[in-house]
Amino acid sequence: MLTDTHGRIATDLRVSLTDRCNLRCTYCMPAEGLAWQPRSEQLTDDETVRLIRIAVTRLGVTDVRFTGGEPLLRPGLPGIVARCAALAPRPRISLTTNGIGLTRTAPALRDAGLDRVNVSLDTLRPDRFARLTRRDRHRDVLAGLAAARDAGLDPVKVNSVLMRGLNDDEAPELLDWALRHGYHLRFIEQMPLDAQHGWQRERMVTAAEILERLAGSFALTPQDEGLRGSAPAERWWVDGGPATVGVIASVTRPFCRTCDRTRLTADGQVRSCLFAREETDLRTALRSGAPDEEIAGLWRTAMAGKKAGSGLDDPSFLQPARPMSAIGG
Repeated sequence: MLTDTHGRIATDLRVSLTDRCNLRCTYCMPAEGLAWQPRSEQLTDDETVRLIRIAVTRLGVTDVRFTGGEPLLRPGLPGIVARCAALAPRPRISLTTNGIGLTRTAPALRDAGLDRVNVSLDTLRPDRFARLTRRDRHRDVLAGLAAARDAGLDPVKVNSVLMRGLNDDEAPELLDWALRHGYHLRFIEQMPLDAQHGWQRERMVTAAEILERLAGSFALTPQDEGLRGSAPAERWWVDGGPATVGVIASVTRPFCRTCDRTRLTADGQVRSCLFAREETDLRTALRSGAPDEEIAGLWRTAMAGKKAGSGLDDPSFLQPARPMSAIGG
């Protein structure tokens, strides 16, 4: 198992498959993009699957989520999913994506064994989308969401970040749209993961503000806290249910106490936390011929030292050295 000194057990593995992305979101990277990792530094398909197998069969991981950058840009993604779905015990397999490309890949990913998807969408207005992402791809994201739903990748979750002065007036509109289309909406407080380090705490739209704006249009009833478990989202019944809306208050109400995540970067580094400033190198051990148990031991040691919290609730918080596109959301 992957245990730490605070009594937590990591069973949820987030795997970044690439640092590349086909959007240039203002809260993630500069307009000109970033210096991408050389392909030789990134894990191959075989190396990625081997590390996931070690995590599942030796370390107690039960959930695997593929992230990026944009994981749909990884050419071997369906094959990686299929090989993970063939593991015993079989992990639950999900994908976090910007949705571009799902119209082409959703059926193949479902057939390979993908269970569900999370799609990032911050606005329903194409002009705002273009301003936020620096790309005119809004229609493609909406089509991707529909393709995922039609392929049976259920539940289809939508992640939205509200930014002050940009899209913070859209909370009720986004929820109404999600309810009509059968998507599960989750609002996420904007986190300091931008490469240019432009995040400002005072400009962040807080969970309390999001709920206040939703309450003007919907009756929200808190879901029993016991149903939350280690999930990052606090959830509310909407107009008595059965539909819910989630809010991930990563900054103002961190969920570190129940965190069950471990992270693998595209270049084979283990991170105990999204906001950790330290990494443990598994790629070198992998490529030097280390046996599975030695690699598992390195992973256990990395997670044993996990800190009690992310530090986000500290006003003097220092951002990670690497941007989100390199770490995986």
